[in-house]
Amino acid sequence: MELGNQSSIFASKITFYIYILDSLTPNPSMLVKKTRVAFHTLGCKLNFSETASIARDFSEEHYQRVAFEDSADVYVINTCSVTENADKRFKALVAKVLRQNQDAFVAAIGCYAQLQPKDLANVTGVDLVLGASEKFKLTQYLDDLTKKEISAIHSCEIDSVTQYISSFSTSDRTRAFLKVQDGCDYKCTYCTIPLARGISRSDDLKNVIENAKKIAAQDIKEIVLTGVNIGDFGKGEFGTKKHEHTFLDLVKALDRVEGISRIRISSIEPNLLKDETIEFVGKSNAFVPHFHVPLQSGSDVILKKMRRRYLSQLYIDRVRAIKEAMPNACIGVDVIVGFPGETEEEFLKTYAFLVDLDISYLHVFSYSERPNTAAASMEKIVSKQVRAKRSKMLRGLSVKKRHHFYTSQLRTSRVVLFEGENKMGYITGFTDNYVKVRMPWNPSLVNTLRNAELKEIDEEGFVRISLL
Repeated sequence: MELGNQSSIFASKITFYIYILDSLTPNPSMLVKKTRVAFHTLGCKLNFSETASIARDFSEEHYQRVAFEDSADVYVINTCSVTENADKRFKALVAKVLRQNQDAFVAAIGCYAQLQPKDLANVTGVDLVLGASEKFKLTQYLDDLTKKEISAIHSCEIDSVTQYISSFSTSDRTRAFLKVQDGCDYKCTYCTIPLARGISRSDDLKNVIENAKKIAAQDIKEIVLTGVNIGDFGKGEFGTKKHEHTFLDLVKALDRVEGISRIRISSIEPNLLKDETIEFVGKSNAFVPHFHVPLQSGSDVILKKMRRRYLSQLYIDRVRAIKEAMPNACIGVDVIVGFPGETEEEFLKTYAFLVDLDISYLHVFSYSERPNTAAASMEKIVSKQVRAKRSKMLRGLSVKKRHHFYTSQLRTSRVVLFEGENKMGYITGFTDNYVKVRMPWNPSLVNTLRNAELKEIDEEGFVRISLL
């Protein structure tokens, strides 16, 4: 055999052996197991928007997101401290995830983490606690995921929290929560939010519009505007207290964004809900006739003790202005019962005030003492039994108000946005004015807007509909 042929055969054998070795060697990407992370949010829509943005940071760092009910390597709990129950719920969640994976790394972020970091750190199983600014840098604190005997705490003084971090959620196929503002300069005597989130500050208008366009590009039909005090939009927009834009400017700019069918105002203080805004929403292309306006009490005596920035007559005026501009508008109300000094007489004033008011539903909260608030040291404490009784009364009134509002909408035609979950053989959705409807499950309706006639209220409080 000639030398050239021998060389050729030798080279072929080498190539063959290399091929065999390569086939036996795993692909390096197959050797790397992605770290699994799960999230749970307590509290408000603002928390949900921030959780979604933080979760996107994890995706960019190549973590694998799993359901909170599944076994994960890292669990992130975004906390709330508005009520005592939220605190208890956090402890229950930590115990739950440790049952799922006793070696899991548990991180606590959010309002409770800023207000009471040591309390959270002392909960068995918690490894990391991050404050108001640090939570947005969460992935930077996860180099070592081994369980800690002593929890690490990273939080700053709330007075130093002045930076605005924009956020929005897109995990729900039909709607997104868009954060436009953070913090609060109000000094309500029962509230810890300024201590947890700092001063009032806003996203800049251009960035809000860009985020709205990103949401629209994902075929999400509805945006819910969220923040701590969204009516204060414009303050701190460019790092100053001066208002470059107003909430009305924001509403007008968002109304021009293409691809978003609906925009809903989540909650706005009555003193910041101006006539001009109400009039514009009544005629707008995208904003729906639904307002959630905190009241807290119908007694001027209690409103003053709470240091609210309005009295009951202004609230009446706001409700009247909404109904004049949008007769079919849905109006939701926040109420606190059992505030220190709330006598039976003052509570009954609130009850009668709400009975006479043309509103659609109530969110009722029993007052709970929060550390470092002025109300926590007030006298004339209302017993928890009385708080519970008053809460039950107002929840009953809420059922009646909602039923009355739903009844007023029967035999009318409204546009329904359908949800994506099959609930016991039904598909549910909301009209533009927040009537919850349902009909037999039809997957082709998911995330669609359809005209429907509202027919009757069923035994579970939904409105049955027929498509037009």
